[in-house]
Amino acid sequence: MSLFKARDWWSTVLGEKEEFDQGCLCVADVDNSGSGQDKVIVGSYMGYLRIFNPHPVKPGDEAQAEDLLLEVQLREPILQVEVGKFVSGTEVLHLAVLHCRKLCVYAVSGTLGNVEHGNQYQIKLMYEHNLQRTAYNMTYGPFGGVKGRDLICIQSMDGMLMLFEQESYAFGRFLPGFLLPGPLTYSSRTDSFITVSSCQQVESYKYQVLAFATDADERQETEQQKLSSGKRLVVDWVLNIGEQALDIRVASFNHGVSSVFVLGERNFFCLKDNGQIRFMKKLDYSPSCFIPYCSVQEGTINTLIGNHSKMLNVYQDVKLKWATQVPHVPVSVKVANFQDLKGVIVTLSDDGHLQCSYLGTDPSLFQAPKVDSREINYEEMNAEMKELQKIIREATKTQDILPESEKQRDLTVTAEVAPDLDAESQAIDSEVKAEAVPSVRVKITIETRVAVQKPSLAVCVQAPLAVTCDQFIFDDLEPDSSETVVLSVFLKGNCPPSELEGNCMVSYNIPTELNPEGIPRVAQCPFSLPLRLVCLPAQPSKAATHKLTIDTNKPPVTFLTIFPDFVDPSEGDQANALGFQFLTGSKTTLLASKTSQRYRIQSDQLEDLWLIVKELTQRLEEHFKKQNCKDFACTFSGSIPLQEYFELIDRHFELRLSAEKFQELLSERAVQFRAIERRLLTRFKDKTPAPLQHLDTLLEGTFREVIALADAAEENQANLFQAFTKLKSATHLVIMLISLWQKLSADQVAILEATFLPLAEDTQELGWEETVDAAVSYLLRTCLSKSSKEQALTLSSQLCMPKDTSRLKKNITLFCDRLAKGGRLSLSTDSATQQAAVMPGGCATIPESDLEERAVIPASTATFSAHGQITKQKSKP
Repeated sequence: MSLFKARDWWSTVLGEKEEFDQGCLCVADVDNSGSGQDKVIVGSYMGYLRIFNPHPVKPGDEAQAEDLLLEVQLREPILQVEVGKFVSGTEVLHLAVLHCRKLCVYAVSGTLGNVEHGNQYQIKLMYEHNLQRTAYNMTYGPFGGVKGRDLICIQSMDGMLMLFEQESYAFGRFLPGFLLPGPLTYSSRTDSFITVSSCQQVESYKYQVLAFATDADERQETEQQKLSSGKRLVVDWVLNIGEQALDIRVASFNHGVSSVFVLGERNFFCLKDNGQIRFMKKLDYSPSCFIPYCSVQEGTINTLIGNHSKMLNVYQDVKLKWATQVPHVPVSVKVANFQDLKGVIVTLSDDGHLQCSYLGTDPSLFQAPKVDSREINYEEMNAEMKELQKIIREATKTQDILPESEKQRDLTVTAEVAPDLDAESQAIDSEVKAEAVPSVRVKITIETRVAVQKPSLAVCVQAPLAVTCDQFIFDDLEPDSSETVVLSVFLKGNCPPSELEGNCMVSYNIPTELNPEGIPRVAQCPFSLPLRLVCLPAQPSKAATHKLTIDTNKPPVTFLTIFPDFVDPSEGDQANALGFQFLTGSKTTLLASKTSQRYRIQSDQLEDLWLIVKELTQRLEEHFKKQNCKDFACTFSGSIPLQEYFELIDRHFELRLSAEKFQELLSERAVQFRAIERRLLTRFKDKTPAPLQHLDTLLEGTFREVIALADAAEENQANLFQAFTKLKSATHLVIMLISLWQKLSADQVAILEATFLPLAEDTQELGWEETVDAAVSYLLRTCLSKSSKEQALTLSSQLCMPKDTSRLKKNITLFCDRLAKGGRLSLSTDSATQQAAVMPGGCATIPESDLEERAVIPASTATFSAHGQITKQKSKP
């Protein structure tokens, strides 16, 4: 038997399917036997009251019939049982039983039996109080310093403290600011009631203050008036513990000091009489109950805390002295004295397991067998060690948890996009103002070779794209089975998307022998959507605001070959201009040079160029790949459009500032609205009518302002979403142009994307501007730094919304300048090596003097060419 298991001294199971809670257990000499031996009193929510007198023949025996002194059904749920001096004229102990709407006080007595059946016990009702309110819990003690008797205080569900002086009702008081009832106890040293409110505060109320405060019966009529006959109920002291409390107790084991113990959800507090913290202990488990008891060491207090891991921990102040395991989760724990055994731990579970146990050790009869001595073969051990080290090295090389082959063998998911658009559009609730919004069908197939539990499919596309159904839940799949779903994707928002890609993910469980519930796994499959989903063929436009030229190293390809879905076959190979009409209204034109190997893309909106540029480069690469041409490459020799890009950044940032302003105004108007409501409510409740003084007109005007501000904030949020989508499209375009300009590798392009596209969604708490600014600043101080001084600069650890975008634009401009000088993008901090490297294709190095000259150029007027030269645009006078 383990040393850390509680020794079972006596145990039993109470009833069948009965429920118990914290107040259902009490230990005391309830029959006034005078022997000092405690009895165990248990009440259940089924209304059963049981009294036990455990006396096993030997430790660990189950309960015998004679251990049950009394069992009676009271027909009402029992919330709490307590033993005290509750009857006037005598100081003997009586049993108080709290029901939902009744308080009963019983006398427990025993009659000496003359036959073999033993003694007989019965209870006699001394008095009862019918409650006007539903009870929650109760506490008792010598309220007001009375001698030789105990008074009872009951807390109702609506926050009223009802005090009873034994057979008579004394008074009732409402707790101020009450919302939900909490644990309640009484401190006889300070003559005060201590509870924990729903505000997560420990509050103490003096009994004398309660006695002289306004009567609870008068509260409803005179709540808003100041009564001259009573005083306002004022709290004695308050302590904020920051969490809900499970139980609260007052312990005083010497005449000098008494302590208030509070068991929270994650912490254990010990307070002084005045509410100051003596100590606190952070718990690394979820507690269920506790009880403080006397310590053998002077000046310390022992505490027994039970938790949901079926453990009992013994603390001396904050130091853990012992930990023991019990067979159930205790909801109530007591310390009792039985026969000659003192300090027995009595625990009760919520399903009725009652156990009396003790802490200690039993002699173990197990003896370890003798180990046969044999000579050690060091050569075999070295060979085995080398083999194990080889296996460990092979295992650590694998980055993934599961081998790729094993994952493919379990379950595979494939997504097939239809080559043509749907004949009948499946678009629903689309905000696009076009005459017809097309949709495309996506067929997703799940195939498994093993048994799969709880498979679920999630289909994700980036807004403003949407799917007809994005969640699918299947039944358990058998081995070598498959499931197929069909859905449609369409443009829902009134702006072009930044990506024409989607992803489908399947989460499932694979059952094993050790884990029948299954091991969770995920399989996913990306898919690409056609360009025809968001734009239509149109007539090319000769004039445009924004123009980009993409150079190639191969002869131009006819548009009929690479864009057969946009070119009319009747035009044949003669078409060298192609128009794309987006569903949202904008137009983009693609031109192919007849004499050179160049393609021009032009549009009135910078962000609209992205999808066409991406589609052009992808289709050209696929075309030459089919022809087994491996040296095809695209380059960009124009200027990076930073000025137009910065305008999109400013537009997005202005909308973020507007959203913050709307939020502040809404908060102010809401506070004003609630204040007017309180004033009106006071006037309406007043018995003597008073003029409203135009409060109703002010309330209506404030309400209209709140509605108008909410509508404006909602419209601003929609504009912010569109601005962020356009900003992402322009950012994708800038990343591609930089990669074609500097001929970056795939790893460097990945660093660029992680730097400029860190967020899938934009929020007020964490926005695009501050995130990108921090990422760009990090690259400028590491791989793109000029000196060790820049590397030594520390970045701010907190991201907050900036006041403007000047710093961000300056860093992006400096970032492009460092790349133009031959800087390498790398996550390595060895900047000297990075700066020494020269980009492929050769970028002319700019002298340091040019950089100093560039520093005074406004960011809005600087553009960069592929040759690393800086162009200044002269403003006209």
